[in-house]
Amino acid sequence: MEKLFSYGTLQLEQVQLDTFGRLLEGQADILTGYIVGEVEITDAAVLKSSGQRFHPALIKTGLATDTVTGTIFTITSEELANADSYEVDDYLRIEESFHSGIKAWVYVAKG
Repeated sequence: MEKLFSYGTLQLEQVQLDTFGRLLEGQADILTGYIVGEVEITDAAVLKSSGQRFHPALIKTGLATDTVTGTIFTITSEELANADSYEVDDYLRIEESFHSGIKAWVYVAKG
């Protein structure tokens, strides 16, 4: 099983149903050293699922005072591939450590 941190649209029920075919269960957690920016979405399927033209995107600052709250979901490898397909090319998936000590995948802004 895989761990995936969501701080944005992957927490929305409709996005979960469209992307994974089910509602996910997870636990709240905190990522340190990032702030939330945004990217403009132009992919029609993603726009339809989220209903949002601008999506949050993490930007690394490295500062201990910058934190982002979200949810860590436990998903299958296949579901992780589905999440990769949902996230547009403006994102990069990396592994980070969270306040709880859990390591999880997270999508951050490219560049």
